[in-house]
Amino acid sequence: MPWQMIIYPMLPAAAIIACHKMAAARKVGIVLLCYAVGIALGNAGFFPETASDHQELLANGAVAFALPLLLFTLDVRRWFALAGKALLSMTAACLATVVMAMLGSILVRPLMADSWQLGGMAAGVYTGGTPNVAAIRTALGVSKDTFVIFHTYDTVVSVLYIIFCMTVARRFFGLWLAPFAAIAPDDMATEQEEAETESVLAFQGLLRPGSWPRLLLLSLLSGAIVLIGVYISSFFSENAAAAVAIVVITTLGIGASFFTPVRKTKFAFQWGMYIIYLFCCVVGSMVDASILTHIHYPALFVVTLVIFGGAGLHAILCRLLHIDTDTFIITSISAICSPPFVPPIAEALHNKHILLSGITTGIIGYAVGNYLGIFVAYLMRTLLS
Repeated sequence: MPWQMIIYPMLPAAAIIACHKMAAARKVGIVLLCYAVGIALGNAGFFPETASDHQELLANGAVAFALPLLLFTLDVRRWFALAGKALLSMTAACLATVVMAMLGSILVRPLMADSWQLGGMAAGVYTGGTPNVAAIRTALGVSKDTFVIFHTYDTVVSVLYIIFCMTVARRFFGLWLAPFAAIAPDDMATEQEEAETESVLAFQGLLRPGSWPRLLLLSLLSGAIVLIGVYISSFFSENAAAAVAIVVITTLGIGASFFTPVRKTKFAFQWGMYIIYLFCCVVGSMVDASILTHIHYPALFVVTLVIFGGAGLHAILCRLLHIDTDTFIITSISAICSPPFVPPIAEALHNKHILLSGITTGIIGYAVGNYLGIFVAYLMRTLLS
């Protein structure tokens, strides 16, 4: 393993300290700082090319370990008030993605004979995730070059959409969507507790030696849940393994949250978010800005249209369905970027109540992504031939 990897655990601490000390950093936020630092280090040549496999392993492991820690702190019974709207919003997201993927295939057809393949991959990845597009690539016989180009632009444009959702999306979409108000705190004490959970100052609790005996026990429980998820997923195909692992990890994490000592452990949420911040640093460092020097315009257009155009159409549908801004944003992220990116967005919105909605709808996306992607591809091939 390259020695440069040891810097990753230090980067979230530096971002938290910066937000604690500097008002300008607080306006940017911890998550965006972690992405920015990762992108800067990755494109400055700090990490060798041999680090890519280790970076991917670290990113996947960080998300898997953090998810139970975050789920441990949730009151699932309160989440059921949100479930219906979240599922309705995810349905609207899938519809919007399919419409834009079909439109993109039609518009770039004069420039690319196999535009139907782009449309199919876009429909699959922006309702499910990377495991879906890998499976769809095999099903459609997509060439390696086309797949690499598509996956590269998917990474870059998705990061831009994540940044948009963390910064101005709530204000922008809030112009025509209602504010989040589905769950009211039970009392002022609950409201204060949740405000402290989301505060930069709350991370100081991780520095208290007395906090760590219970946090270490929860970490062992989280690690055990991850191992169970990985073990069960090993019985499934490679394309389905990631989705199965997340389903198992999420289910066991939710189950553990029903035990009061687990749910009430102080600073478990902050510890989980610290690991998510590490994930953001790793993902940022894997973004290669040099790919923008030779642009494949049809692929870039389809990816951009389906992500941003699909989000716009999704928002319009949410207005008609009376779905609030935060639920729209978290389900949009879970569809476009998959469940691992839900916690950073929930943190940026200072709304942990939507965390479970995002993860749940993202899992549903994993389940339907292959079907929608292959359906769109063959439909467009028939229509455009």
